[in-house]
Amino acid sequence: MTRHFLRDDDISPAEQADILDLAVALKRDRFSTRPLEGPQTVAVIFDKSSTRTRVSFAVGIADLGGQPLIISTANSQLGGKETPSDTARVLERMVAAIVWRTYAQSGLEEMAAGTTVPVINSLSDDFHPCQLLADLLTIREHKGSLAGLTVTFVGDGGSNMAQSYALAGATAGMHVRIACPETFKPGASVVGDARAIAEKTGGSIAVVHELNDAVAGSDVVVTDTWVSMGKEEEKAERVATFGPFQVGAPAMALAKDDAIFLHCLPADRGFEVTPEVIDGPQSVIWDESENRLHAQKALMVWLLERAESSTSRR
Repeated sequence: MTRHFLRDDDISPAEQADILDLAVALKRDRFSTRPLEGPQTVAVIFDKSSTRTRVSFAVGIADLGGQPLIISTANSQLGGKETPSDTARVLERMVAAIVWRTYAQSGLEEMAAGTTVPVINSLSDDFHPCQLLADLLTIREHKGSLAGLTVTFVGDGGSNMAQSYALAGATAGMHVRIACPETFKPGASVVGDARAIAEKTGGSIAVVHELNDAVAGSDVVVTDTWVSMGKEEEKAERVATFGPFQVGAPAMALAKDDAIFLHCLPADRGFEVTPEVIDGPQSVIWDESENRLHAQKALMVWLLERAESSTSRR
């Protein structure tokens, strides 16, 4: 059965650990594994603009011996005359895998249901699972392990990053706190799924509406832009709502002394985070950015070479 990576809980705790172990090995020796030798082609589709996703997947596919085919939906039939399932049926005859950065999670689900090659969610409105693999790799590098750590995501609780932190953090056995305004909570079904996972891994999920309570004693503090793509017209309202959730030096001082700060970028300095934090000694954002490459390579290797021996999570 073909495995896909559309949500963070599409992999089990053991599978997540296996992928992260593989990412460590590939970071140590970038060209040690080349499952796309040939070269085979991977379709990388963009509905949304991108820097890190485009570069990390293009370079990663090349590192694995393959060739990236970058497709813009503005210049293709996908999203216009052709359905995701029909596009998938066309592409599977020619490519080894499909990576899609898009809006609706439902489109990814439809594409995956209609193809025999792995489909990877490189970002949707609901989840950002590839970023979470990179974040977990970064945390592991700086903290040594993941289980039992407290990670606090600050900002829009209903964002793709917050919801992915809930699922991926629970899968890793972490204690995840989401600090957000009452009107920007994560989806109830996502929180329910994350808590069900946490019961098995020893982690926990808490949604908190006061910044200081959330960051107190944290090992990791994370934030993201308050104004995601497609939300630009809401900027003034969002800035007013999220103002009390800015990550500055006072907030970081409440976290553990050796806490690290993450941000998936691009960042709006002076809004969700102050320059003294994001450019300060606790920030590991450049390691985090680089780790998109290594984590995504590991994911592709796992899906192409190891996933067939595993059972789909959902």
